[in-house]
Amino acid sequence: MKRLVLAALAMGLAAGNASAQDAAAGEKVFVVCKACHQVGDSAKNTVGPVLNGLFGRKAGTVDGYSYSAGNKSSGLTWDEATFSDYIKDPKAKVPGTKMAYAGLKDEQKIKDLIAYLHTFDKAPVKVAQ
Repeated sequence: MKRLVLAALAMGLAAGNASAQDAAAGEKVFVVCKACHQVGDSAKNTVGPVLNGLFGRKAGTVDGYSYSAGNKSSGLTWDEATFSDYIKDPKAKVPGTKMAYAGLKDEQKIKDLIAYLHTFDKAPVKVAQ
């Protein structure tokens, strides 16, 4: 009986971990994003803005990046829910965005990407005032 309870507990924990955010898996998802975005201590704006410190930041405010009018006037502040909606279909969430990406539909990959981006919450980024 004790073994049965332990086995059930182990299976429950494994199932819980399967849906948890995984930053290492998110790093693999971010490979596609690297075509336009950088993260980390030496990150620079390229085709897209630096994604350091994304969560809690107002959209369209990374210093030195030329945002679309749609992005600057979106009124969005990035949090997990807003980013999740945006990354599924950027042009639907922010009409007029310059982001040329069809969207990421896989919920687990979105959660993993968010976990990865959170690892850069404290990385340097200059925000326009």
